[in-house]
Amino acid sequence: MQSVHGLSPKDSAALTRRVTLLSVGTAGLLVTLKLAAWIASGSVALLASMADSGLDLVASLVTFFAVRYAASPPDEDHRFGHGKAEAFASLVQGGLVFASAALIGREALAGVLDPHPIRQGGWAVAVMAISTLLTFGLISAQNLVLKKTRSVAVSGDRAHYAMDLASNLIALLGIGASSLLAINNLDALAALVVTALLLWGAIGVFREAASQLMDQELPEAQRALIIRLVTEDPHLSDVHQLRTRSAGPYVHIQMHVDLDPNLSLEAAHAIMIGAENRVLKAFPAADILIHPDPRGRAEPHGGAFAEHHHG
Repeated sequence: MQSVHGLSPKDSAALTRRVTLLSVGTAGLLVTLKLAAWIASGSVALLASMADSGLDLVASLVTFFAVRYAASPPDEDHRFGHGKAEAFASLVQGGLVFASAALIGREALAGVLDPHPIRQGGWAVAVMAISTLLTFGLISAQNLVLKKTRSVAVSGDRAHYAMDLASNLIALLGIGASSLLAINNLDALAALVVTALLLWGAIGVFREAASQLMDQELPEAQRALIIRLVTEDPHLSDVHQLRTRSAGPYVHIQMHVDLDPNLSLEAAHAIMIGAENRVLKAFPAADILIHPDPRGRAEPHGGAFAEHHHG
């Protein structure tokens, strides 16, 4: 059966580690290139793009360490693992994107109100073109990883760089137009558009991180698949109180199922293990807990999230 929820935890961790290292390297190179070009040109759009890349470098470093911590095994203080470290990394990224937007917006407004000509426009255009190509290459690598894993940290990092790609193109257009047409505030207007894009990107990153931190359920199609896999064995029926949540690279699944009350404990245990193994084929990074109820005689369960209606 094809896994619907990514690779094994070990393979997923290896992929996310590699792509976050690539992200850090790319961000470092972009900051260096843009700093040199900004010193040479004085372009506001280039300054905006450099500030954004500087914060991206910080965000990429946060992601780099977060995915390693998230993949570390459960310990005595964190029995459910450390997967939510990825969502915290995404929150940091979102905050940095907002900070980046504020810096860029301030410089852009100053450039619109007090326009000045760009020096060494060709140099600035060349650096932005190289930055655009490097960013596109990184996003392509992140897309490949996200097809195989559910890393919310890598997804947040990709959102960052997707905004970067757009901001690089806009800055490139603004710098190019300012240089060619000798209209001094076009690059500042381009920087204002970048600010709006960054704010929109930050909102998306916050939403994705919040869904994990608030234990949002898996999509309905995946919940339906879990029920279908469990009930492939006719001994099991009426899956109820199914609860799912994601935590970085991991998924936690728990449910109650009806079972023939006359089965021996050993037979019931074997049926449960079979159901868990079927679910694990589709969700290899899952932590699964199945509670058996005697069919027809199950009492409502208590607790903080008690189920009062037995379907």
